[in-house]
Amino acid sequence: MDYYKILGLSKSASEAEIKSAYRKQALEWHPDRNKSPEATEKFKEINKAYEVLSDPQKRQMYDQYGEAGVNQSAAGSNPYGNYQQGPFSYSNMGGFQTDFGDVDPFEIFEQFFGGRSPFGGQRRAKQQKIYQIAISFEEAVHGIEKTVQLDGKEKKIKIPAGVDDSTRIRFSDFDLLVTVKPHAFFKRDGQDIYYEKDISYPQAVLGDVVEVPTINEPVKLKVRPGTKSGTAVRLQGKGIPYPQSNHQGDQYVVFRVYIPEKVSSKAKKLLEELKKEIG
Repeated sequence: MDYYKILGLSKSASEAEIKSAYRKQALEWHPDRNKSPEATEKFKEINKAYEVLSDPQKRQMYDQYGEAGVNQSAAGSNPYGNYQQGPFSYSNMGGFQTDFGDVDPFEIFEQFFGGRSPFGGQRRAKQQKIYQIAISFEEAVHGIEKTVQLDGKEKKIKIPAGVDDSTRIRFSDFDLLVTVKPHAFFKRDGQDIYYEKDISYPQAVLGDVVEVPTINEPVKLKVRPGTKSGTAVRLQGKGIPYPQSNHQGDQYVVFRVYIPEKVSSKAKKLLEELKKEIG
C-alpha cells in the first residue's frame, strides 16, 4: 500500500501538505458523504496513510522499510494514541497533544467529518439544546471569549481559534452552532486562505516587491519577472490555526495583472513603443 499515493502526495511533501491532502481526501471519501461501495474501505486507507505520514518516526520507518516496517513497529498499539474523557483530550494525531476542556472533540471536528468522529468512536447520544452565535472572520481566526444570555442566564463561552462556519461545539449542557461572517477580501478553504493581489503590467514583466496582508501582520512578497496573471504563491503557516493546536494552514496569494480601462496619451505612446519592441 502506497500511503503517499493514497493521499496524492510526493515523498517530499511537507507536514502542512500532508494535513491539507488528508482533509480533502477525508471529506471526499467519508462514508456519511460518499455513498459508493468502496467509500468505507477507502476512508480507512486514508486514515491509515495519515496516521503514518503525520508521525515523523512512523514516516521515517515507512520510507525506509515500507508498510511492513510500520506494521511491525506498531504491532499491538492503538493507531490513534491515547484517548480519555474528563477533560477531553487526544494525542498522537499529527504529533501534537491538546486539551479540549469542556468541548467535545467529536463536535469540534464535526465540520471536517460530517458528524462522525475521526477517532472511530461513537458520538454521544445525549440530546441538548442548540444555540447559534454569529462571529466575525477575525474572531473565528483568533478565537474569542464572549458573555451571552442563554435562557435568561448569563454565561461565558470560549470559542477556540480556527473554527469555521457551521462548526458545532458541545459544552456541558448545550451545543453551540457557530456562524462565521465572510471577510472583505480573504477567501477561506478549510484552514487555508486565499488573497488576490493586483499588480501592474510593468510589475508583472519586470518584477517587484509588494506588500500583502495576512491574518496577523503584512508581509513583503517578491514578484518574479515574467509573472503571469493567476500565478499563486504559498505563504506556509500563514493561514488559519487548526482548532486547539499550534498548527496553521497556509495563505495563497494569487497575482492578478491589472489592465486599466483608460490610459493617458503619454502612456498610450509608451505602450505603442513597447508593442513594437516586443512584437
